[in-house]
Amino acid sequence: MTREHFLGRTLADFDPPVRGDPITGERYYSKRWARAEWRNVFAKVWHIGGMLADLEEPGDWITHNLMRDSVIMIRQEDGSIKAFFNACVHRGNRLLWSDMGSSERITCSYHGWQFGKDGTLLFAQDAEDFPGGNPCGKAHLTEIAVGTWGPFVWFNMDREATPLLEWLAPLPDQLAGYQMETMTRVLDVRCEIPSNWKIIRDNFNESYHLPTLHPELASFIDDEYTDTSFEMYPSGHNRMVQKGCHPSKRLDYPDAMQPLVEDSLREWGLDPADFTDRATQARVAIQQAKRRLGPERGYRHFDTMTDSMLTDYYHYTLWPNTTITMSPDGFQILRSEPHPTDPEKCIFDHWYLMPPVDGRTEVVTPVGVVPFAPAEREVVIYGDKTLGYVADQDMSVAVGQQQGLHSMGYKGGTISGQEKRIQRFHELLNDACGIHGALPADGD
Repeated sequence: MTREHFLGRTLADFDPPVRGDPITGERYYSKRWARAEWRNVFAKVWHIGGMLADLEEPGDWITHNLMRDSVIMIRQEDGSIKAFFNACVHRGNRLLWSDMGSSERITCSYHGWQFGKDGTLLFAQDAEDFPGGNPCGKAHLTEIAVGTWGPFVWFNMDREATPLLEWLAPLPDQLAGYQMETMTRVLDVRCEIPSNWKIIRDNFNESYHLPTLHPELASFIDDEYTDTSFEMYPSGHNRMVQKGCHPSKRLDYPDAMQPLVEDSLREWGLDPADFTDRATQARVAIQQAKRRLGPERGYRHFDTMTDSMLTDYYHYTLWPNTTITMSPDGFQILRSEPHPTDPEKCIFDHWYLMPPVDGRTEVVTPVGVVPFAPAEREVVIYGDKTLGYVADQDMSVAVGQQQGLHSMGYKGGTISGQEKRIQRFHELLNDACGIHGALPADGD
């Protein structure tokens, strides 16, 4: 899907019809569903492999494990990046076990085979003993597609994959103003969650739960669905935009001043008293103040952001399993990946990336104040440590829903109009996997 496909379209073009397929419970725990998803979806889409900043010099590498497979991304001598399956072509031993590192050669710990940065076999023990002749220079690690966008390295296990920027459209154009490529990952938390990956996707594909699960957000974000923009793209990606610095129209009196709006007004040199009984007008005033004061305060990225970007929340869900939530202060990655063996679990990543601001050495993140510096990955046990206040709320419901979806009383869901992105997600999944209707009980 190229940029030209989006020119001249109206919002109605991004509201495709849905069939109303039942969203049956077994898709959240069936191993047959998990196998079909791996084969037809995860093995064919682009995934974020890691941070481009971790591949500065030739020989620098990062890895990413997905289900039972693993991928190496490594910087080449000419500055390009190549990606390979993380498996020795001799006998299949996994080659690299760390998240990142740097080396001139990739060495297999089993029999000592050594591969160059370009994946070519450079050394094999007793190379003369192979019936087909010396394998050095002939054998290669299995290469896969790789690309870069924003601050990320991406990979795709399908060598015939659609080019990355085409697959991402229209995000590269829509998000260019944020200067994402300049941002630093200041939070990197990973956790195994006792729920299927799709439950977390369903949660991030709707805002219907905000008034009940996150009521505190209503004081600062307008979560009223009639005032929210929803867009669904041909690729399967979608977007939701909500006004920030703007109390929710769901509140009994939206124009009453709220503490977070008051704090934001003061932060940008405005007097909250000037907005007594008209708090919904603070949003535009804060945009104007940020436009005026931002450059002198070191917020250089404001120059390329639209007025809406200075206050509002742009919430993207990339097909099938990654959410990018853009805020005025940075953005979050919220990713749920299938567990390698158990469809009733998933691997959840929560990243927070923030732009450089002159003189800033500490930043406020979803888990509190941290240094403005690249974060080391923290793997936490669910329930032992926070994943972020809002994320904790989301995960608590995901765990309960996993249990309820086993119930004989659950017949396939009743979906509201504002939850249409959930319906479309599952219908796209049905079509990709070729599964329409419930699987038999013994289908695992």
